[in-house]
Amino acid sequence: MPKGRFAPSPTGRMHLGNVYAALLSWLSAKSKGGEWVLRIEDIDTARSRQEYADMIMNDLEWLGLTWDGEVTYQSRRQDIYEHFFNLLRKDGLLYPCFCSRADLLAAQAPHEADGRVVYKGTCRDMNPTEYPQGITPAWRIRVPDKTIETTDGHYGAYRVHLPIEIGDFIVRRKDGAFAYQLAVVVDDLMMAITEVVRGRDLLLSTPQQLFMAQTLKELDTKNSFQEVRYTHFPLLINEAGQRLSKRDRSLDMGVLREQHSAKEIIGFIAHLAGITPTTEPITPQELISIFAWEKVPKRDVRVKGEM
Repeated sequence: MPKGRFAPSPTGRMHLGNVYAALLSWLSAKSKGGEWVLRIEDIDTARSRQEYADMIMNDLEWLGLTWDGEVTYQSRRQDIYEHFFNLLRKDGLLYPCFCSRADLLAAQAPHEADGRVVYKGTCRDMNPTEYPQGITPAWRIRVPDKTIETTDGHYGAYRVHLPIEIGDFIVRRKDGAFAYQLAVVVDDLMMAITEVVRGRDLLLSTPQQLFMAQTLKELDTKNSFQEVRYTHFPLLINEAGQRLSKRDRSLDMGVLREQHSAKEIIGFIAHLAGITPTTEPITPQELISIFAWEKVPKRDVRVKGEM
């Protein structure tokens, strides 16, 4: 059975962009007769709050975006991440990285102007006798000289050369916390997720996660893991051309719930997503039969002012 997921971070109240993501993910799964599960990505314990997780769940239920089964919390899955981290380390795929953020930025190439820092492998071949004393390292995974070819469910085929465009990436931070690229892949595999629907800003994460998933499958042959299909959608942007965020207070769910009904919010988002011709109020259930990815635009969608 198809199985999708929505995986918000509880670092604040949901806004219109979060609901847009939740609705598209929900519709993609439900239109195939599948399940839709909720995972609270609270692995960043310094910024995550249970009160925000409770707000997210309350807002989703109020909107009619109900999930299947129990809610999963990343903060309660540390032992699982540790298991897979140890598998990678025992196989010699990880190495300690002592570089500071300043070191990384200083080595950034001019063409990496989009904010990504492709790691140059400074610590990759460092001899243990050269390890600096008194510094706790992060841990990186060695990426092979390999090109990942994949087909996105909305944007189509593309290819990424791992060492040039991605580089060795962190799987565990210096503070001991497991990095997103490890935790999210482990969760999707262990939860038998078959489709991941998310914003196009995470498009370049897909090759990393495909590589990580394949590597973990090869190391843990006891489990029968599902294949995951990735589908990305255009972002909602404000009048300044910036992605909607918690800074856009007028589109915060607290404000929206005071001024609009659940049907009005869903109707507005469905129109932005190209599913309906107007912003007429509607429920998520009523959208299932008319949802199709072919209707969703590929360019980012501008939200002008308030809803």
